[in-house]
Amino acid sequence: MKRLIAIILALTLTMTVFSGCGSSDTPEVSAPADDTATEAPEELGPVTDAPETDNPEPAEPVEIKIASLKGPTTMGMVKLMDDSDNGLTENTYSVSVYGTADEIVGQIVGGEIDVANIPCNLASVLYNKTNGGISALGINTLGVLYVLAASNPESALNNEEPYAEIADLKGKTIYSTGKGTTPEYVLNYILRSNGIDPEKDVTVEYLSEATEVAAKMAESTDAIAVLPQPYVTVAMTQNENLRIVFDLTEEWQKIDGTQLVTGVTVARKEFIEANPEAVEKLMSDYAASVEYVNSNNDEAAALVGKYDIVAEGVAKKALPYCNIVFQTGSDLKANASAYLNVLFESDPTSVGGNLPGDDFYYNAE
Repeated sequence: MKRLIAIILALTLTMTVFSGCGSSDTPEVSAPADDTATEAPEELGPVTDAPETDNPEPAEPVEIKIASLKGPTTMGMVKLMDDSDNGLTENTYSVSVYGTADEIVGQIVGGEIDVANIPCNLASVLYNKTNGGISALGINTLGVLYVLAASNPESALNNEEPYAEIADLKGKTIYSTGKGTTPEYVLNYILRSNGIDPEKDVTVEYLSEATEVAAKMAESTDAIAVLPQPYVTVAMTQNENLRIVFDLTEEWQKIDGTQLVTGVTVARKEFIEANPEAVEKLMSDYAASVEYVNSNNDEAAALVGKYDIVAEGVAKKALPYCNIVFQTGSDLKANASAYLNVLFESDPTSVGGNLPGDDFYYNAE
């Protein structure tokens, strides 16, 4: 028990949570090939008793206990949740949604849940703390950070765009949240990659709450801020002069071709090994849910509101910017490993002290 408490305390010092959303193509998850079909024989011999087959009985349905976070990391799962509640899935998905990741950590460590949707860097922390006891099944949310600017009447009058590229942020004051956490590391990486020293060329003021950043934006006509979805949508709803000038997921991809990552879906390896077919079915159901959410905005927003993840009205506006995906295999490994490496170089403790091994990436080659 003392060791478990120590693990949980250590985790709460290193993990970072930020919610977010943006649209992206949804990779397909391939179902296992059907190898049961055979060719008909050319001639029929004498009728005999049918031989016994070696095909195993289908696996029994499994109840999968899932913990998830309010925000975009759960939005892609709402169709799966609704289908399960209506008895339309083979597995039963018991999904509990929490406000903070620290409510989930102890349950993963203690084996009380099987699967969780959590920030990517927290997944790496847990991998290290459990001695490789979890694997990432897929990326469920790409980057959700955006740079907002207040409209400048003079620039609008002259039909000018003062922020055409990241380099235009040089000399500016930027409001953000997440000092010493992933938003800071992401912003610094993008600034440096565009020739801006975050300590000398810009002034970044870190505030404790996203609502404080939104308030700063409301007070100024030339303020710049970094916010995650759905706070971007909320801020723009409250202040019609705000606009998105940079999608940091796009800016990240310009640097090395990989994609910025927010959330991943992890599972305990013990559960994966005991229920391989149920895990594959979960992944297939999850991919189908993501496709539905990205293709049916209004209906998906209603489900997001139904499950009290985000208010339906906010979800309707934010979903197209939430970058909800389900990336598996090589895409999972390429994007998540590049992201974790940037965080590791910024602060090794943000990923648990060491980068995870290849076994962290489920089914990746």
